[in-house]
Amino acid sequence: MTSEERNRIVSEDYADLLIEYPQDEAILQAFPNATINPINFLLSVVHVPVDQITNQTILEWGYSVMPSCLGLVSHESLEASGIQRLRNIPNFDFRGQGVLIGILDSGIDYTNPIFINEDGTTRIAAIWDQSIESNNPPEGFLYGTEYTREQINQALQSENPLAIVPSTDENGHGTMVAGIAGGNEVPERDFYGVAPDAEFIVVKLKPAKRYLKNFFFIPEDAAAYQENDVSFALEYLVSVHGRLERPMAICVAVDTSQSSHDGRGTLSTYLSLMSTTEGVAVIIAAGNEGNTRRHYFGTVNQSIGFDTVELNVGENEAGFSMELWGQRPSIFSVDITSPSGEYVPRIVTGIDDYRELTFVFERTIIHLDYQMVESQSGDQLILFRFEAPAPGIWKINVYESGDFNLGFDIWLPMEGFISDNTFFIKSDPYTTVLTLATTPIPITVTAYNHVNDSLFLGSSKGFSRVRDITPTLAAPGVNITGPTLNKSFTQYTGTSVSAAHTTGVAVMLLEWGIIRGNLTSMSSVEMKKLMIRGAKRDVDLDYPNRDWGYGILDIYNIFDTLRTGITV
Repeated sequence: MTSEERNRIVSEDYADLLIEYPQDEAILQAFPNATINPINFLLSVVHVPVDQITNQTILEWGYSVMPSCLGLVSHESLEASGIQRLRNIPNFDFRGQGVLIGILDSGIDYTNPIFINEDGTTRIAAIWDQSIESNNPPEGFLYGTEYTREQINQALQSENPLAIVPSTDENGHGTMVAGIAGGNEVPERDFYGVAPDAEFIVVKLKPAKRYLKNFFFIPEDAAAYQENDVSFALEYLVSVHGRLERPMAICVAVDTSQSSHDGRGTLSTYLSLMSTTEGVAVIIAAGNEGNTRRHYFGTVNQSIGFDTVELNVGENEAGFSMELWGQRPSIFSVDITSPSGEYVPRIVTGIDDYRELTFVFERTIIHLDYQMVESQSGDQLILFRFEAPAPGIWKINVYESGDFNLGFDIWLPMEGFISDNTFFIKSDPYTTVLTLATTPIPITVTAYNHVNDSLFLGSSKGFSRVRDITPTLAAPGVNITGPTLNKSFTQYTGTSVSAAHTTGVAVMLLEWGIIRGNLTSMSSVEMKKLMIRGAKRDVDLDYPNRDWGYGILDIYNIFDTLRTGITV
């Protein structure tokens, strides 16, 4: 690939389209000057001039060619998970020796003392900063810059570390996640990383391109990352795991409300395949969408022939997208009434279609894409993109053709991509687990308050749209001490926190299983079984549970269960 073609990967003048193998020859013929950049055996990125992306792109090439935008899942505990109790037993003081923690996130503050050994050397084996262009990308990758342990150590010994390794974490989310999973203990500040002897492999994700944020009306200042960059990050982490021949626990604390919430997408498929790899554990944050009122589930009232969805749009909402996914084999259609009462009659189509809806009394434009059989899920998708939406109550009547009455789901964008003042009047708190967290094989984690054993009110709840069981477990995620960008500490709440905590526990299990030779074939599959069997459960609840999954994470109970002779 030439330098000019490499530049297309990061250039705002080029858009990224995703194509699956075998490559879609029609797309390649339509964009003869495109650059193809393979991600893995499932997926490639095609870089095309951004002016060739139009409102007709989804109609022409399908919803899945547009990369999803992923956001950050944001916004005492050792004892609660049985960690201290286990470490008090001789030969069970697992602290992550020999195990890697994989972080793909907003970056890491590598100068923070919680990531530095007592001798002044780094605990970070490598950083791939996708946002810094140089002539030193990781081997086998075409963009960004890789910084080695040796370079980071050189930087730490310098008076100006950033002059040598300029990778930073402007957001702080990645630093927080890494610190909780495996930062050095600082008892005087009541901070205890779960696996303080592990080492880190970090990917700082490249921000999403402007064209893609504009297409989905994501705010300019929102922290957003593209599906293809997350895919490359996962490829990198697995490659380092293989090169260093060390087990790795990967914390995925970025996700999206886009797509079908059924684990069928290409990235979800790859996460499942990765989770079956020996020596790799994948932990995913469930999301914080449980009480945001951004999910609607409905069934058609057979007596009147439709279901009315009421959507409150807040003041000063510049734009947003919204996705309706219908259960096959039914076919769904909609009519729309604006806050001023202007009516758009029922739009019925039996094929893929695109409509641009305009209004007389509002400046609003609604871009409406019908995908009758979306390529990855096989179900129907109606994608709404509201441009300059009028504030007030929008009414959408949803009709169903067929006699199954199976129902439909609608999702608004996740936290950070839309204002809190836009929501469904009659929302459904369930099926709010984010898209990657519905992937069936990885370990999906929700958050609870370990002080009083209550579920975090904002936690996304299960199950998936096709009723696969998610989340897997609950872990401490309320008022947990973590690092800040000013090298201090504060308390954090959310499922990113619980996922980071669980990643540290996964590191301990990998040390026991692989480093110490007790279960050398351990992958996410075996680890998930162990965690489920050791989980604490309330006798008054039924499991698996849409709120709690299979119960509360407890590593001591995991080994207590093994002691009774139960095998994985």
